[in-house]
Amino acid sequence: MLEFKFDTQLLIEGEHLSEDAIHDYITENIEGDCLLAVGYDELIKIHFHTNTPWKVLEYCASLGEIHDIVVENMERQSQGLQG
Repeated sequence: MLEFKFDTQLLIEGEHLSEDAIHDYITENIEGDCLLAVGYDELIKIHFHTNTPWKVLEYCASLGEIHDIVVENMERQSQGLQG
């Protein structure tokens, strides 16, 4: 069994986005691992393993427009099922 079940990925499009600030907020406020927050001040890609993907989506939506959202259940994938 995985500690963090959902692979959460999305893009944030906005203005004056900060990879470091986003990384720090998610790390400090949302439990999970394998966080990547990469991009530039108008577009950031997020990848994060968590049990509460809605918290990631809610936070990121507060920063700008979110799109290309993917939330996959890694437990199901490990069992050979559709994620």
